[in-house]
Amino acid sequence: MLEQLTNYGAKRIVCLTEETTEALYLMGEQARIVGISGFTVRPSIARKEKPKVSAFTSAKIDKILALKPDLVLAFSDMQADITAELVRAGLQVHVFNQRSVNEIFAMLHSLGALIGEPAKAAKLVAQYQQNIEESQQQAALYKKKPRVYFEEWDEPLISSIKWVAELVEIAGGIDCFPELSAQAGGKGRIIADPQCVVQQQPDIIIGSWCGKKFRAERVAEREGWANIPAVQNKQIFEIKSVDILQPGPAALTDGLEQLHNIIKQWVKQYG
Repeated sequence: MLEQLTNYGAKRIVCLTEETTEALYLMGEQARIVGISGFTVRPSIARKEKPKVSAFTSAKIDKILALKPDLVLAFSDMQADITAELVRAGLQVHVFNQRSVNEIFAMLHSLGALIGEPAKAAKLVAQYQQNIEESQQQAALYKKKPRVYFEEWDEPLISSIKWVAELVEIAGGIDCFPELSAQAGGKGRIIADPQCVVQQQPDIIIGSWCGKKFRAERVAEREGWANIPAVQNKQIFEIKSVDILQPGPAALTDGLEQLHNIIKQWVKQYG
């Protein structure tokens, strides 16, 4: 059956976001990719090998059409205008919308099916599930767990999206704003009053400002934040957005590993 499936599936793929590009490389199926997002960083070789045809909310439609893809992969409503134009041009488009760890797994399985290589996708998912299980086993030994405030943006303050909040918990932390993480869009995760973070008394603050450098000193200088344990104990860290805010392989590997190490060190000092 698997041999038959490999005769099907998309052969020329344009990836409008990074996570599908990285996943296809990890499956050894990079030859199928004919165009990528200009924001792609992982894997680094993709930037050298593949034409850049899009940003996040805009794309070079003529360039994409010239590549004659049989499948375009996109992510979320933020790319709705791009995908609508491509659909009207007659292209086949698949828009993913994964917002949780389980939905990332589902995305990888779907991607494997779209290229006729479900076994390769299943192998990746199994590896990531093992990473998660190992982290959970370690976290289960912690007698005390830190409260973690994860900040995606600073003006206004935006707290973590669901998959990040889940990874914080997997790594042994307690997310300060679980009710906000359920909101898919950034607007739903805005913290209008910075004093709400002070009230949560996080033990660890992690910043990942998508598109700009995280400034720990600016966080510490916010009004009233000197009373936060994370500020007092200098437990303010950065995880690069490319490692944690991409809903794909990066978050489940490098992102989780960094969360695990930060929390593990806190437990050693304060747990």
